[in-house]
Amino acid sequence: MSGLQLAILAGSLTGLGFAVVLWALVPVSPDLGDVLRRLSPEGARMAQQQRIQVAAGDDDFRDSLGRWAGRALPARVWGAVSAQDLAVMRVTPTRFYGEKVTFGLLGLMIVPFLSGVAWIVGISLPVFVPVLGSLLLGVALWYLPNYNITDDAKKARLEYTRSLGAFIDLVALERNGGSGPRQSMEAAAGVGDSWPFKRLSEELARTRWSGVTPWDAMRHLGEELGIPEMHDFADIMRLSGEDGAQIYTILRARSSSMREAMLSAQKAQANEISERMTLPMSLLGVLFLVILVSPAMLGLLATG
Repeated sequence: MSGLQLAILAGSLTGLGFAVVLWALVPVSPDLGDVLRRLSPEGARMAQQQRIQVAAGDDDFRDSLGRWAGRALPARVWGAVSAQDLAVMRVTPTRFYGEKVTFGLLGLMIVPFLSGVAWIVGISLPVFVPVLGSLLLGVALWYLPNYNITDDAKKARLEYTRSLGAFIDLVALERNGGSGPRQSMEAAAGVGDSWPFKRLSEELARTRWSGVTPWDAMRHLGEELGIPEMHDFADIMRLSGEDGAQIYTILRARSSSMREAMLSAQKAQANEISERMTLPMSLLGVLFLVILVSPAMLGLLATG
């Protein structure tokens, strides 16, 4: 690396440092949507979960870094992330912010480190290569947690929907046995030990001292997690709790329709995978035929 390249790199780093200092000193305009989301019941619940993590010692460097970044950086830099996805994964916004900052810093440092190793072994690279590479990799890794949280939340919702179908069947059996709406829901939620059943148990236990009816809590939980099937279940339980309606048949029909919908979605996904495998299998067959025909063709060419 020549002296001019070192001077350009030093000047770029100095200018970047001044830009970061000025960015930190300029007052940040709060994002109205982000403020309203924090003041909502879901935001208050996430803040309570964060306080519980701090009290339980489950607070690591990502939470500390995320709290600082949430105050220092504007809300629009975090990208499009759904509060429902964070709620499904039980990831607090500060933990998510900390992961993004950690990934972004890691992306900024990887390329300069590799460039330094290349310079030590005698490979000289133009100065724009590590600068541009670090910026591109930093931006890519900055948005990687958004993809991870969206993909993990999609899988978690699918698992939750499967467990919800079993939960509705258990509630129907409890109601058919003479239990009340609250008792049937609590007994059904206590059967399973997976995280969806534990989440339902926690929400039902909270209704005992919050003054919220169990069916309203189920509706709020469905809105928080982005699971519309919870709304139908809450409406059915409301009919039973407020009007005394017999809901055994309705619950069994609802759970059966949920299973049929999931089965249809899985069949459609399997068909899509099969269609994507058609081209590789066709190419493999052509390659196999080429391998079989090649010796004969080479023999004919040799004799000719």
